[in-house]
Amino acid sequence: MNLKNLTMGKISKKRAKANEKVDSEKFYNLQEAMALVKEVNTTKFDASVDVHIRLGIDPRKADQALRGTVSLPNGTGKNKTVLVLCTPDKEEEAKAAGADYVGLDDYIQKISGGWTDVDVIIATPNVMAKVGRIGRTLGPRGLMPNPKTGTVTPNVGAAVADVKGGKIAYRADKFGIIHNSVGRVSFTPDKLAENANELLSTIIRIKPSSAKGTYMKSVTIASTMSPGIKIDIKSLK
Repeated sequence: MNLKNLTMGKISKKRAKANEKVDSEKFYNLQEAMALVKEVNTTKFDASVDVHIRLGIDPRKADQALRGTVSLPNGTGKNKTVLVLCTPDKEEEAKAAGADYVGLDDYIQKISGGWTDVDVIIATPNVMAKVGRIGRTLGPRGLMPNPKTGTVTPNVGAAVADVKGGKIAYRADKFGIIHNSVGRVSFTPDKLAENANELLSTIIRIKPSSAKGTYMKSVTIASTMSPGIKIDIKSLK
């Protein structure tokens, strides 16, 4: 047997063991799910713990195209790399707040050449005409600054502090599903549950009045490469 097959076999055995621990017919409360997601994690690195929320919405309708931000009480466990696009008078404010990259024309040119090695881009309103030119590069990567997510603002210092402090952006995809990380497997179950609850309660709170039928159809928790754990929606506050 070659090394590749041996490695694949080992991964399969680990995954099989993890699958055995998760009851695919059961719906867990958040606390149970977060304890279980830590138990069944098979990666050697500090894997992301993700929440997948399937909603009964039509994202093609403007009022049902859900997007916004939420501040996770225990942070994300990841130090997000932030680029601030602004005029020189705002550069010091951005740097003082902890922005990793600050500037304008040089970064517009760099991004035009294919560079997108950042997690979040914040821009001041007066530079958005220039930022719009690179929209085709930023949009598909979820990096385009937007007033709805607080990433187009004159208050760049506060925006950088929010992102560094655990503020995340959520957005329903074309299927009406929201996918977000709520921490890492190194977090305690309590901290993961608190973060997930903050995201879920926000999504429940912003239910569009025009949405028909069941709004929150399913919620699943999973870490990188782990089986999905179904959440009992009735248990959510």
